[in-house]
Amino acid sequence: MTGKMKKYTVLWLAAILWILLTMAGCQNEAKESAHSGEEAVWEDTAREVSSAERTMEVTFLDVGQADCIFIQAEGHYMLVDAGKNEDGDAIVSFLREKGVDRLDYVIGTHPHEDHIGGLDVVIRALPIGAVILPDKIHTSQTFEDVLEAVEEKELEITLARPGDTYTLGGGSFTILSPNKDYGDTLNNWSVGIRLVYGSNSFLMTGDGEQEAEEDILSTGLTLKSDVLKAGHHGSDTSNSSRFLDAVQPQYAVISCGQDNQYGHPDLSVLETFRDRGISVFRTDEQGTVTAVSDGSSITWNLEPSRSMEAGVQQTETDSEDTEPVNQDNLQKDTEEAADTIQGEEEEIVYITETGEKYHRTGCQYLKNSAREIARKEAEARGLTPCGKCHP
Repeated sequence: MTGKMKKYTVLWLAAILWILLTMAGCQNEAKESAHSGEEAVWEDTAREVSSAERTMEVTFLDVGQADCIFIQAEGHYMLVDAGKNEDGDAIVSFLREKGVDRLDYVIGTHPHEDHIGGLDVVIRALPIGAVILPDKIHTSQTFEDVLEAVEEKELEITLARPGDTYTLGGGSFTILSPNKDYGDTLNNWSVGIRLVYGSNSFLMTGDGEQEAEEDILSTGLTLKSDVLKAGHHGSDTSNSSRFLDAVQPQYAVISCGQDNQYGHPDLSVLETFRDRGISVFRTDEQGTVTAVSDGSSITWNLEPSRSMEAGVQQTETDSEDTEPVNQDNLQKDTEEAADTIQGEEEEIVYITETGEKYHRTGCQYLKNSAREIARKEAEARGLTPCGKCHP
């Protein structure tokens, strides 16, 4: 073998040896990473998140007289409530515009239609990590629709247990409520959470009323928070002085519908927030409200509202608090209403048991339980036309 050939042979063998050593080193690193579990995964994830993405964004969507809160933190997402039945498609469109391809958590605070109405649509549209609900069964069609969607996706329901904590990107949230059996008072079954990102925190309790607030106070869990999602759409049934003393919020967000019939927000609540120096944001007057936390400070997409205009109550009780419709009574009411409009040409529309809208036939928001009704009767009951099918 010539000297030149020997030289090439040595170089070739050295190259092979270097490749083998490099491969062995990579295999050892892979084994070490596999044994280090979640820590290794977190390090990889952290490298992928730029400094600009290290924020938590909390969006209070304008869904009228309803609740829907979207939270994103470092590429992880969750949804608290999903508006009314007719809001599902719009919420899904919003999520997709935000680049959401999976929701880590979906929370339905309690079984009222103005909180879980669009939840079935959301569950069917996107992969879901966990569905968190209170341990309360309800007989409404809206609630059954949610259960059917969960079953179709072969998901398991995670029951809300006070003290349980879940991670969301670089943040976390702790369940605060419900804390006992509240019977048929569905508002008090609301799942309450305290969301934390760095030194910033957000507290939301659905429609939990003062009894539920007192029970949250008795848990001893940390409640002090920068932002409070005002309880029950700013109603005076919630937002008690003792509760506000514990939370000490700098900001409050009121999610309610413009010119709603329930008197939300209540003037006494607005005055209490003002007197405590709490800056208020309102979806009824300002639309969708977004807060962004960098872990130490919070910025908003809007200036706080200066309005002290309260809601005007037009009904003695919230329709969300009524029992499921009794079919015998519904039939009787339908027949009586039909008697009053004999001789007139009837325009037929369609309604569901728990909805607040009437629809054209074939509307995508109609459930399997849809029934015919005269338009005049629907309007006499206080129902309003669907904004999607425009009957």
